[in-house]
Amino acid sequence: MKKRWIIALAIIVITIFGLGVKFYMDEEKLNKEMMNVVYSDEAKNAFYKGLKDLDTKAFTEEGVIQSYEIDEKSINHNPMGGINVTVIINENPELYIKYTLDKFNGKLECGSASIAGKLSKLLGRWKENS
Repeated sequence: MKKRWIIALAIIVITIFGLGVKFYMDEEKLNKEMMNVVYSDEAKNAFYKGLKDLDTKAFTEEGVIQSYEIDEKSINHNPMGGINVTVIINENPELYIKYTLDKFNGKLECGSASIAGKLSKLLGRWKENS
């Protein structure tokens, strides 16, 4: 009788361990796929277009936005679909845009965006009340 309990417990532990490994591997696969999408040429084009929409003179001497980089730690799956990613502007962590990358009509585009207050001020999109 004791031997059956030990075998049953061992099977349960092995099953739980196996499921844990499977979930971990699935999560790692999803993370790798998201990284591939975010660093793809299609995403670069989407970021470029999104930034040019915010600052028509972006990437020129007159523009506020001179460069951008992806905050790798910010990349995660959006529960509503797509990928959440933060883009840091001009190598300044206080100047950022949080985008949702998603496919629209088969094309990867920047969906919703949340712009940092300081960047919004620099772009002239937000003014403080005097």
